[in-house]
Amino acid sequence: MPDSVSMSRARLRPLLYDMACVLALVFIGTRNHDQDTGVSGVLDVAAPFWIAVVIAWLMLRAHRTPRAMSTGAAIWIISVALGMVLRHFVWDRGTAGAFIVVATIFLGATMMGWRAIANR
Repeated sequence: MPDSVSMSRARLRPLLYDMACVLALVFIGTRNHDQDTGVSGVLDVAAPFWIAVVIAWLMLRAHRTPRAMSTGAAIWIISVALGMVLRHFVWDRGTAGAFIVVATIFLGATMMGWRAIANR
């Protein structure tokens, strides 16, 4: 029987995968737009979306069915929508239409993609 620590890590792993999807979006975006790719620059851009991912996980109680495609779709939509709201109103950063489209497509592909692979 697995111990509680390894079970906790296994439950945390899907959340970390979603966080990594955001990190990939931010890292690629900051590099392509010649922005600060240092730790502080990446964290500043990623923070509103990471907060949104955690809120989505808590709202949906995603730990119960983290690999379900329906869970992933809900996390994806909430993360993009709430992340953009936080970015605009709390971080006072831009939310250009093109950025919303790119973030929606990229996070959808990656958040749903890792789940599709995990469910094979």
